[in-house]
Amino acid sequence: MSNSVKSLLLTATLLVSIAGTAQASIIVSEVDPSSSGTGTVLADWFELTNTGLSGVNIVGWKVDDSSNSFAASLALLNVTSIAPGTSVIFAETSNLVTTQALFVNAWFGGITPAGFTMGSYSGSAIGLSTGGDAVNIYNAAGTLQANVIFGAATAGRTFDNAAGLTGLISQLSTVGVNGAFLGSADGRIGSPSVVPVPAAAWLLGSAFGVLGIFRRRRAAKADQAKT
Repeated sequence: MSNSVKSLLLTATLLVSIAGTAQASIIVSEVDPSSSGTGTVLADWFELTNTGLSGVNIVGWKVDDSSNSFAASLALLNVTSIAPGTSVIFAETSNLVTTQALFVNAWFGGITPAGFTMGSYSGSAIGLSTGGDAVNIYNAAGTLQANVIFGAATAGRTFDNAAGLTGLISQLSTVGVNGAFLGSADGRIGSPSVVPVPAAAWLLGSAFGVLGIFRRRRAAKADQAKT
């Protein structure tokens, strides 16, 4: 076996191994801290995305803002799990039915996209500030699972964290970037319910791509040997 073939096999094995261990990863993929003050949704919201390869049970999970306190955090309601490669919107509301209807109208022209899911949280302990704030996501045991910090909001544009960064984020949603689009009713720019490319799935695809190259090279050599 040539060194080039060995290298290809080693790379493919490593990529498959990495993808296999990246079973689940929850990120805060988007934040809109100004939606309660402008537009028609009347509720701030953030988006959680599972970029892993297995579902995540979020029963008992909570959210807090920049106070960074599990004790002061609020329960994530109406959603019990996030499937792999799925994004879920969580809005600050005590009336999910009304808020979801307003949201779907504002962003999607009243037509709910396939797979769209919205949960909620409510309480006086949290209020995402347009002047800068944070989103901290805790599991039922109080362990931090995801975190973003953002500065002053820009009217009409959400914070885009498709990259899955932890800590400070600053990228604003731009039409055509990471699936961002112009909302139907409010004219806001964002990418709600658009799933970022899962890192683990990308690794797995890369692994199969490497294996495909190896197989094509082996087939080409076999054809040459026949001639």
